[in-house]
Amino acid sequence: MLDDFLIRAALAGIGAALAAAPLGCFVVWRRMAYFGDATAHAAILGVALALALSISVFAGALAVALVMGLAVSTLSARDHAVDTLLGVMAHSALAFGLVAASFLTNVRIDLMAYLFGDILAVSHTDLAVIWGGAALVLALVAWRWQAMLTATLNPELARAAGIDPRREQLVLTLALALVVAVAIKVVGALLITALLIIPAASARPFARTPEAMALLAVGVGIAAALAGLGASLNFDTPAGPSIVAAAAVGFALSTAITAFRRN
Repeated sequence: MLDDFLIRAALAGIGAALAAAPLGCFVVWRRMAYFGDATAHAAILGVALALALSISVFAGALAVALVMGLAVSTLSARDHAVDTLLGVMAHSALAFGLVAASFLTNVRIDLMAYLFGDILAVSHTDLAVIWGGAALVLALVAWRWQAMLTATLNPELARAAGIDPRREQLVLTLALALVVAVAIKVVGALLITALLIIPAASARPFARTPEAMALLAVGVGIAAALAGLGASLNFDTPAGPSIVAAAAVGFALSTAITAFRRN
């Protein structure tokens, strides 16, 4: 069954949505969209280094994304201007990654595939990496869910309950790096943050509990992945951007329904 490239692509999209959607709830709650951008953009530098060193692209993207996430967390904790810091580091990481890729004269690299994804070219190995990474992210989020939620909603209450907010921030950083490494093949480094925040933002108005929001976000993410893939095949559009566009349509519908209910 997996010999069919379309089924592999669909499974890859579902795996990426499963990893990104629950974590995206924390990104929305903490207003960390730029943090996700900085981590995702750094993955391009990781890809270039991995190809230069002839190691796994997944390992290279994960390592550099994790280093970037830890660096941003450390610097922001020292009272640096967070929005400026994230803007500088996000775009600098992308620029250095593209410059590094330009030096790989002996390596064939399709930058568009890493910037915007290439889900239709997912191999059996890629599929195993995506689902393995998604399983790790889900296990990590399930294990630390209550602690991360408490630290997100009220850091002072978390400290009183014996929870270290900095530790939970590190757990979140590790999970974000894993999502970046998993999703880079599906939607690319430039669109990973959209896959994180749009399903969560779409689910937010309809959820009464954090757990319900996470589950709804997973459903929205999976629907967007399948709808975007279908649109890509029917209209010959890029698959990664089509998935994000489908998610954006879902967000627009969510916003319209919410506005209608208020009136």
